[in-house]
Amino acid sequence: MPLKRLSQTVSVHALSVALLITAGTGLAGAQDVAEQARPAPTNDVITVTARRREESLQDVPLSVSAFGERQLEALQASDITSLQNVVPNLTLHTGDAENAVIYIRGVGQVDSLAFAEPGVGVYLDDVYLARTQGAVLDVFDVERVEVLRGPQGTLYGRNTIGGAVRFISTRPGDNPGLQMEAGFGDYNHVFARARVSGELSEDQVAGKLALFYSSRDGYATNEVDGSDDGDVNRISGRAGLLFTPSDHLEFELTLDASQDSPDTSRTPARATEVAGFEPGTGTLVQFPAQSDPYQIRASFNDLDDLSSLGLSGRLRWQLNDALALTSITAWREMSYDSNLDLDGTEMEIFEIFVREEADQFSQEFRLDYDAGGPLQATGGVYYFSDADETFNGLAGQSIALPLGGNVYFPYPLQSASVNDQNTDAWAAYFDASYALTERLRLSGGLRYTHENKSFVRLQELYAPGTANPPPFQTGAGVLVTDIDAEEDFSAFTPRIGLDYAVTDSVMLYALASRGFKSGGFDGRSNTTFDASAYDPEFVWSYEAGFKSTLADGRVIFNAALFRNDYTDLQLSSFTANPGTGAFEAQFTNAGEAVIQGMEAELSWQAATGLSINAHLGYMDAHYEEYIGPGGVDISDTRELVNTPEWSGGIAGTYEWMVSDDWLASAHIDAAWRSKTYPTVSSSELLAQDGYALVNAFVGVGAEDGSWEIRAGVRNLFDEAYTTQAFDLAAFPGYQLAYYGAPRTADIRLVVRR
Repeated sequence: MPLKRLSQTVSVHALSVALLITAGTGLAGAQDVAEQARPAPTNDVITVTARRREESLQDVPLSVSAFGERQLEALQASDITSLQNVVPNLTLHTGDAENAVIYIRGVGQVDSLAFAEPGVGVYLDDVYLARTQGAVLDVFDVERVEVLRGPQGTLYGRNTIGGAVRFISTRPGDNPGLQMEAGFGDYNHVFARARVSGELSEDQVAGKLALFYSSRDGYATNEVDGSDDGDVNRISGRAGLLFTPSDHLEFELTLDASQDSPDTSRTPARATEVAGFEPGTGTLVQFPAQSDPYQIRASFNDLDDLSSLGLSGRLRWQLNDALALTSITAWREMSYDSNLDLDGTEMEIFEIFVREEADQFSQEFRLDYDAGGPLQATGGVYYFSDADETFNGLAGQSIALPLGGNVYFPYPLQSASVNDQNTDAWAAYFDASYALTERLRLSGGLRYTHENKSFVRLQELYAPGTANPPPFQTGAGVLVTDIDAEEDFSAFTPRIGLDYAVTDSVMLYALASRGFKSGGFDGRSNTTFDASAYDPEFVWSYEAGFKSTLADGRVIFNAALFRNDYTDLQLSSFTANPGTGAFEAQFTNAGEAVIQGMEAELSWQAATGLSINAHLGYMDAHYEEYIGPGGVDISDTRELVNTPEWSGGIAGTYEWMVSDDWLASAHIDAAWRSKTYPTVSSSELLAQDGYALVNAFVGVGAEDGSWEIRAGVRNLFDEAYTTQAFDLAAFPGYQLAYYGAPRTADIRLVVRR
């Protein structure tokens, strides 16, 4: 048995024993220490700022899920991808190029495309992250994370069509003192996070410093040389200062940075046979589909560096009792260099390199009005500038195109290109709510967005076997694509809603909103000297639901029905030119779709020390029209990406006193989803059948929370499941799949002072 698997098995068995012992101790001693266990159970009131003002989550007439620091700890979350297990109708995982793949209610962006807007926006302290690389945020120094479902635009700086994930870090000076966590697990996993916060000058200056570190071996083994594949070596940090020179004025300055420099990129598993011709001899070599997705073959996986740096300043000035002015200024840069082996062999069949540099600047001014009367309002202006330059290409001197009957045709190919894209956008937005009666409130908003995009693309072809990356624009290659284009995009996106407080504990609401995702230029285009822009996509979103707080606060139950009418979907696909057989990666407006469904969330303080949480999501999604190659409607043969019909989960946490000073805890959660299609092609071979993931931990620590030791396991039953895939059946003739993490276990120490 390999050492990693042996270590993993021992860790899981040890955890299982600990679960049984701890649970047994808890059941045996629960009656004796019941009086010490916990005060009367109630649900914690989570305060959110989804509508740009502080209010209870239960008072917000929108579909919002929110998680505080302790709830994220219960998820054993190292990054925000763990939210997929607790939010209905959410898909969130790391893609092939360290990108965040996020879908909310079937709306998102599956590919790691610098030239396309993400369907779901990620915000770090109200600063929009333009690139999906760097958007898989590490969970440290966190006050809460909010997931807003449906179009966002009348309250937020940057428009997003499908929803938003808002990461709110702690304010300097809040939760003063030191908090540390460190641990180790299988796959040689070592991790640590720490935060120190407090006043630097009494009542005027506060500061914080937070750090995160994670290092582990890859989950897969490369059979070519015995090394591991897809390792992690990440360090992140955040520093902040809060200046409060008066009761009416505050200024917060935040600097954050992240660096991930593993030894290897992540290589997909072969879902079908892959064939290639040996250079020089012309011998055909065939690699069968893999039976073990964690035993891969790769020769071009030696680079995967991702770094980001950001600086933001937030000024809030309380002009009078009713008006407050907020300014948010932010600058960010991101760098991503990677070598990706997209053939899953040691041959040069489909090897991709990426060298990307991006930076962004944003400025937002917002005026909030709340005089304590029936009217609350928010209005603002927003400017955003983004520049991205990506040098990438393909090396495939051993490509073997299948012609059928086990006959293959050699099609050597090598290319490189530079995409230089610049975006300048500005917007004005307004949102207000007005109490028509004591219980009935009308709300609405409007946004106008205008964007200018300029795009330059140069592409060259090279003799197969040229260095990878090749010497670009030195005369070694032949220029085949030369595009210089510019286009403007604009849209009005309104929102209207109504909410009614049936009682002090039950609220009904309904709303309608329009979402907009900007158009752009196909950064994979092979067009010779001209390019037309693809169109923006739009969605009309309708929602009706209720929020309820029952049983003296012990039960929170929220549910909603929704419908998305989606037009001009922007879809990425891989195909072959019908005339030449050449590889073509296309990004086009495909047609129309309808996504409708329901979702429900339950939080129940079932007994003293026992809390239960559950969620359920349902989606009925189908294309109304999908215009494929040749102008043919292929909607009957396609399924929407990352839109499982059913998804849900349940979690339970039990805490009890084992002595006067020691508190024990046990937690288990399970999440499941039905059949999911990870590719636009709707390949049945790559489709992931329904599956479930189970996670658990046990812990013991001080009753006052000053320290705790935990042992935990994720993916308890070692489920192998596909998260992302590539359908390259049209060119060069095979399919690949990326898999989620196998079973992992760790032990950690948490200290709070």
